[in-house]
Amino acid sequence: MKKKQAKVATFSIVAFDPETQELGIAVQSKFLGVGAVVPWAKAGVGAIATQSYANTAFGPDGLALLEQGLSPEAVVHKLVEADEDQALRQFAVMNANGEAHAFTGEECYDYAGHKLGKYCSAQGNILVSEDTVTALVETFEQTEGSLAERLLEALDKAQDAGGDSRGKQSAAILVVQEEGGYGGYNDRKLDLRVDDHKEPIKELIRLHDLHTLYFSRPSEDSLLKLEGDVLSEVQDLLQKEGILAERDTSYSDHVQEALQTYFMRENFEERWQEDDRLDQAILTYMRATIK
Repeated sequence: MKKKQAKVATFSIVAFDPETQELGIAVQSKFLGVGAVVPWAKAGVGAIATQSYANTAFGPDGLALLEQGLSPEAVVHKLVEADEDQALRQFAVMNANGEAHAFTGEECYDYAGHKLGKYCSAQGNILVSEDTVTALVETFEQTEGSLAERLLEALDKAQDAGGDSRGKQSAAILVVQEEGGYGGYNDRKLDLRVDDHKEPIKELIRLHDLHTLYFSRPSEDSLLKLEGDVLSEVQDLLQKEGILAERDTSYSDHVQEALQTYFMRENFEERWQEDDRLDQAILTYMRATIK
């Protein structure tokens, strides 16, 4: 090899949601901080997973080539052609239409391989068996939900199928969408990493659940009218927190101000309602955390 480096032995999935135009990557490895190495993506351009003695230049360079209009197959060919350690590399490239191409070098450690599916590409090396890669594709294709939910379910089932033969350490998920980031200022809709954990995939799923709670907007059918028992309970909870001084029989301005103070303090801005309704998920959170 030209350079000595740690081998990023792992399994990953790159995928696309045609309805939302989201691109994403999910990955797990017996490797510290795999999320800093494997996943690369840019909304409207594509997504890349680079692993197995990972050439991290494949990420930005591959995205730049996609942005120039090259196909995933052409990008893979161009990157491999210029890499003297190509036999050790494994990576997948997907464009903004969900078309993908992958490469597994002949010297990647067994089991090593990749599999293309509908709007997805799964790849892995130093795996227990091919079943891990198969589980990634089949689970993704058969699971309903958001792109992130499907990626995480695929990762979880792939681990159940065998996973990395050396064990577990870190996991990550990256999802991009035009103006999908916090406040709409960038494309980073979801960027979560578990750098060192005994159960990294389970922990990643827990973090995703928290991310959904904090940053997703509530659906109309999850909103509760702030009246009657609901209003009374909310005031009880706000008083326990020392935020509300005086109760009221209606959702008055000072009750609303106290509730908004709680929302801002807990970073629930995305779930705040200007009218007289409260998100059920927030009430559940209040019940669980306010004693």
